[in-house]
Amino acid sequence: MKTADYKETLDQYYVHVYNRFPIVLERGDGMRVYDTDGKEYLDFAAGIAVFALGYNDPEYNAALTDQIGKIIHTSNLYYNVPAAEASEKLVRSCGMSKAFFTNSGTEAIEGAIKAARKYAWKKGKKEGGIIAMKNSFHGRSVGALSVTGNDHYQEAFRPLMGGVKFARFNDFDSILECVGDDTCAIILETVQGEGGIYPADPAFLRDVRALCDEKDILLILDEIQCGMGRTGDLWAFDGYGIKPDIMTCAKALGCGVPVGAFVLNEKTASSSLEPGDHGTTYGGNPLACAAVSAVFDIFEKRDIVGHVRELTPYFERKLGELTDRHSCVKERRGKGFMQGLELEGRKVGEVVAAAREKGLLVISAGTNVLRLVPPLAAQKEDFDKMAEILDVCLG
Repeated sequence: MKTADYKETLDQYYVHVYNRFPIVLERGDGMRVYDTDGKEYLDFAAGIAVFALGYNDPEYNAALTDQIGKIIHTSNLYYNVPAAEASEKLVRSCGMSKAFFTNSGTEAIEGAIKAARKYAWKKGKKEGGIIAMKNSFHGRSVGALSVTGNDHYQEAFRPLMGGVKFARFNDFDSILECVGDDTCAIILETVQGEGGIYPADPAFLRDVRALCDEKDILLILDEIQCGMGRTGDLWAFDGYGIKPDIMTCAKALGCGVPVGAFVLNEKTASSSLEPGDHGTTYGGNPLACAAVSAVFDIFEKRDIVGHVRELTPYFERKLGELTDRHSCVKERRGKGFMQGLELEGRKVGEVVAAAREKGLLVISAGTNVLRLVPPLAAQKEDFDKMAEILDVCLG
């Protein structure tokens, strides 16, 4: 089949909920992917911040191949070895208590909401009110959409889950205005991703943590995109000196295998979900957990987080040079390998398309932000090439 045939087939048989870029990706290797016409692309999208290790990593592939040769699925009626290993590594990595593996980040959000509401219910808060952030993104299922602060995503699917109020990110007073006797949780992204690459202000996050401690409100941090080393800390909240009561993760957690998780601290784990409260057929299956376990091992062996921390100044310098050189770049912001260039006077979609034509994959965020979330294995020469291509596309 030719590229046009693949596109035509997918358009014919797949529900049209994605406006896809007009290329068919066939394989990947390291920092680069290749389409069915053989064209090479330097990938600064990483499957939307998923492929932290890059593509076709031999050690990662070997771990999956080994598990495929043993057992792929057991259901949660039985214990399995990779789930035991992966859950221990995940829990120890964030200093929390219990983990639950899901099939996606959206499902992790659903589990986090249920855990928070069950905790509140056992404390006598029957309404289970939740404070979420405007311009946030947590997923597209009904529960996750209910705490996603974007009317465009919500309007066709109302009524959504009740009891949700929206505050302004990095505005602590707006959170105080939303707090009530029924408030059981505050949910936010440590770094807002889809909303435009906005890191939380340290004082804001500390104040939210203190408020939650004072009023026995659970703090849920969504680290689905910003976690797993992307900001230069294994978990973005590590860089703020606080911990959540519940943390959600996915994307780079499995580096390509569909897997997510929500993690509970001791207080929440001991006073929330019980047998029968939650479940999933595929969550925690041996193949997904073998991927998670391998990712943690490789991160430690190669000091992936240290690599991100070391190269972040170089990445930021290259983006800073583009910002200084092009008047259409209003601002650079982000943390680690999660960066955004806010544009004015240029449509971000035009820049994304121009970069793709020149062999660079980048994506958008917010209303007009160019989002750069490369594999965490990126090297200086990759940043040089990225900057070279964007220099032309922004000109």
